[in-house]
Amino acid sequence: MTDAAQRLRSLHHDRAPGDPLVLPGPWDAASARAFAEAGFPALATPSAGVSASLGHADGQCPGDEMFAAIGRITRAVRALDVPVTADIERGYGLAPAELAGRLHAAGAVGCNLEDSVGGHLVDAEAQAGFLAAVREALGPETFLNARVDAHLRGVADPLAEALRRGRAYVAAGADGVYPIGAPPADLAVLVRELGVPVNGLARTGGPGVAELAGAGAGRVTFGGGLAARATEGVRAMASKLRAGRLP
Repeated sequence: MTDAAQRLRSLHHDRAPGDPLVLPGPWDAASARAFAEAGFPALATPSAGVSASLGHADGQCPGDEMFAAIGRITRAVRALDVPVTADIERGYGLAPAELAGRLHAAGAVGCNLEDSVGGHLVDAEAQAGFLAAVREALGPETFLNARVDAHLRGVADPLAEALRRGRAYVAAGADGVYPIGAPPADLAVLVRELGVPVNGLARTGGPGVAELAGAGAGRVTFGGGLAARATEGVRAMASKLRAGRLP
C-alpha cells in the first residue's frame, strides 16, 4: 500500500468520536496549496468547484479536463505529503479499469462515485455491481466513497432508501458512504447502522462541522461551497476595483 493511500485510510479510521476528518475542497492547485499549508492533513476535490474553475456547469465538465485538474491539485501538495481524494461524479462513462487507471495516474488515492444521473437515482443493484467492479479495478488501497443521493431526489422515505443503498454499497466494497444532503438525525442512524465512515456535507446556513460531528460523521466535506465563497470574494473585489476603491 502506498504511503499516501495508507495515510488517507488512517485519517478516516484512527479518530475519536466527535472528531471527523475535515476535508476542504480545493478547486485548483493554488487553493490546494493554501489548504495544505494551513495544516489540513488531506483534501477532497469537489466536482462542482473544479467544474466552475474550468468554466463548466456542475456535471458538465469533460472527464479529460477533470482528471487533468485533479492531477494539478495532487502535484501541488505532493511535497507536503497531503493525500487527495477526488469527486469523479459518475465516472464519465469510463469502464472500471480505465476509470481506476485515470484516477491513479492523476495521483488521487480516494474517490467519490455518485448514484444518480440526470436528476434520477440509478438502480441500486446496478450501482452496487458498478462499485464492486470499480473496487476490483482500484485494488485494496484506494479509498472508495459511495455517494448516496436518496435525500436529493425526492424519494418518499429517503432514510430507508439511503440505508438500503448504503448497505448494498458497503457489501460491494465501498470504504465509506456519503448520504449527501442527509440531515444530522438521519446521518446519526446511518452512522449507527452502516459500520463505515459516513460523510456529512457542511453547508452555509447549516449543518456545520460541529453539528455533523455531533451526529457521528466520520468525515466532513463541503461540496462546491468553498469554491463558491471564494468566487463571491473575487466578485466583491472586482466591484471595488471597478469603482476605484482598490489601489
